[in-house]
Amino acid sequence: MGLDSIFISLFGAVESGIIYALMALGVYLSFRILDFPDLTVDGSFVTGGAVAAISIVNGVPPVLATFYAVLAGFAAGVITGILNTKGKINPLLSGILMMIALYSINLRIMDKPNIALLNEPTMFNQIEGFWATLGINNFLNGIIATLGIERMPGTWAVLIIMIVITLVVKFITDYFLKTEVGLALRATGDNEKMIRSFSANTAILTIVGLGISNALVALSGALIAQHGGFIDVNMGIGMIVIGLASVIIGEALFGTKTIARTTLAVIGGAIVYRIVLTFALKFKYLETGDAKLITAVIVILALVTPKIIATQKEASSKRKKRAMLAKAEGG
Repeated sequence: MGLDSIFISLFGAVESGIIYALMALGVYLSFRILDFPDLTVDGSFVTGGAVAAISIVNGVPPVLATFYAVLAGFAAGVITGILNTKGKINPLLSGILMMIALYSINLRIMDKPNIALLNEPTMFNQIEGFWATLGINNFLNGIIATLGIERMPGTWAVLIIMIVITLVVKFITDYFLKTEVGLALRATGDNEKMIRSFSANTAILTIVGLGISNALVALSGALIAQHGGFIDVNMGIGMIVIGLASVIIGEALFGTKTIARTTLAVIGGAIVYRIVLTFALKFKYLETGDAKLITAVIVILALVTPKIIATQKEASSKRKKRAMLAKAEGG
């Protein structure tokens, strides 16, 4: 693989990874903050893309269509929360039920299995049109050319704009989780009985938390649909695993000392995941259809490797202590 090919593959992986990072932040809110195994994600991701796509096809401005997608995702999360808190349905089952329901709902929204946006105005091609007039592409490509790379990306607009959007969402999330409501939300995930003893309405907190989580997932779905130029009803299959992979990889690589660091780690994890997946698929024995298998392997490695390292460190520490004791007894 030449340097040009490596750069283009790396660029594409980072570009898509920063969009999927929004979905990973949503998964982080439900799994880590609320401690809620929410499988609604597999459905709400497509819901976001479906609402945005059908709105754009019907003449709605892309930005407004994306906002509609966020509202639809929020509604899906709220319903999951109501099923759990008011209907007293198991959290895992609540998510599964909503995920199954959303498959049919998404088909109703789209009226067919997929929608193409290649000839429709999207947020990204509108941004690219404006971006081309700024001359930033030529400037950045000139810098990359000094490294000996000849193949350049078509535009830097999507990458840079998505970095800005994702960081804005990250900072808003950080701020929200430090507010009184955000702290109550975190406490609900840590110890629901304790926070309930302080007269906090944990049911409302769970519903709102799941709504925000799925709103972020739907936002990611809407942007992926506009970036890729289509949405398919089956695009959400396994999305929860991808989100978990991003969260786990990010936490393992970058740490979780503070909320701000953790959310940044989740974004980094999403990018690292896309990079690993992209280069894994470059092996001649692997095909695009193996992406889900590769994802499962990445998650397994991310879960198992830290435990193996910790076990080895503990065993090494015990050996050193035994050696020191033996030396002291011999002396």
